[in-house]
Amino acid sequence: MPAPVADLVLTGARVIDPETGLDAVRAVAVTGGTITAVGEAAPPAREVWDVAGSVLAPGFIDLHSHAQSTTGLRLQALDGVTTALELEAGVLPVAGAYARAAAEGRPVNYGFSASWTDARMHVLDGVPLDADGSLDLFSTHQALPNWRGPAGDRDVARILDLLEGAVADGALGIGVLVGYAPDSGRAEYFRLAGLAARLGVPTFTHTRYISTAEPGTSLEGALEVIAAAAGTGAAMHMCHVNSTSNRMIDEVAGAVDAARATGVRVTTEAYPYGAGATVIGAAFLAPEVLHRMGIGPRRLTYLATGERVADERRLAELRAADPGGDVVVHFLDEEDPADLAVLERSFTLADTAIATDAMPLVSPGGGAAPDVWPPPPGVHTHPRSAGSYARTLRWLVRERGVLTLTEALRRSSLLPAQVLAEAVPAMRRKGRVQAGADADLVVFDPDTVTDRATYAQVAPSTGFRHVLVGGTPVVRDGELQTGALPGRPIRSGDR
Repeated sequence: MPAPVADLVLTGARVIDPETGLDAVRAVAVTGGTITAVGEAAPPAREVWDVAGSVLAPGFIDLHSHAQSTTGLRLQALDGVTTALELEAGVLPVAGAYARAAAEGRPVNYGFSASWTDARMHVLDGVPLDADGSLDLFSTHQALPNWRGPAGDRDVARILDLLEGAVADGALGIGVLVGYAPDSGRAEYFRLAGLAARLGVPTFTHTRYISTAEPGTSLEGALEVIAAAAGTGAAMHMCHVNSTSNRMIDEVAGAVDAARATGVRVTTEAYPYGAGATVIGAAFLAPEVLHRMGIGPRRLTYLATGERVADERRLAELRAADPGGDVVVHFLDEEDPADLAVLERSFTLADTAIATDAMPLVSPGGGAAPDVWPPPPGVHTHPRSAGSYARTLRWLVRERGVLTLTEALRRSSLLPAQVLAEAVPAMRRKGRVQAGADADLVVFDPDTVTDRATYAQVAPSTGFRHVLVGGTPVVRDGELQTGALPGRPIRSGDR
């Protein structure tokens, strides 16, 4: 009986599978969106691509992408991403967000958590929840008076009911921007963790504090997550430890390591930049508390105008006029070797996933950029939105040797798949190059792959030769395939 004919075979690449430890030249066969063979000999195929001299690895799984437009996700695909998930902030209603994404089409796989802040805005400030699950609700309603503060037992119950309903609709967990509502109750956070444990889904937390000044340090914020995980048994994910840990990364890393050693289920992520990005109305950017981060207004770049914020008076003006406006926060100086060493230590913490915190594109003068390709001239965003994985491979692997190539690939693919595997059994087929795994694959040149995005310019990464999503090329020979929209939804419970 003749051997089955594969749709596509990629030959000659150095194949790295982070789960089995495979690191050898192999032929990889793909049929119908699934890897059907990984072997020394190439099986019969309708199409064969010679990818000698390249590395073939699992496509990257981004646990933290706010860039959920087609354009934003295309930039991520050119950075090796095959699955981009909005988990830190999340959305409500989640069913509407999935339906809208499916109707529009997506170049990479997508999914959402249930948004705690959206639920609070709805319950405490009466914000209507758009049927299509708008991702703009959080930025649009920053200035409302009640959602940041404590809630009574009845309101907390209503908030948790909304989140439970969203998980039933497929939400991948609960996104908890507690750092934007630092005056919300600790008991509410603990109850939320208990709900997640009962539902069998993780939480994704932007921790309560970013500071080295007592009380309310970055360490205290991390310890709240650890304590909630220990006290409820929930799987709790700490977002961007590189930024929320501030200059306390060593203390935070020690606490996380010790907690994990006792079985506490805490996971972490980081992105390889010394600046963050958020809305200028964030609680931790208020003029009277900004010094707690160890920075002043001049370390903020308001993207609508490109200006470095001159002083506290100007910061107060911008927060009043445009509280949802995007701002880049330079919490570390990337030109300072000592500051870069602090950033590097975020990646020496074991099992820290690479996740981008990708942001939407902003038009000149403010507002969302049009969802068109290529991105129009003059638009801005944080460079992590387009270059996090290429920068990891260039800077942390090739130049600094902080991570081995295999470890960087594990942290970009297998590890994030494992974070979600209990809630989403289908993720056990991602982050791997094995027969039976999903054909979400990236082929790149390890010697030349690089980021090109800067704080002044949006530019895609280069060096990613092919990116396949479910076996469909989204990037081929380094070129984006604009007609390819093979992305599929990732939902809790998917098998």
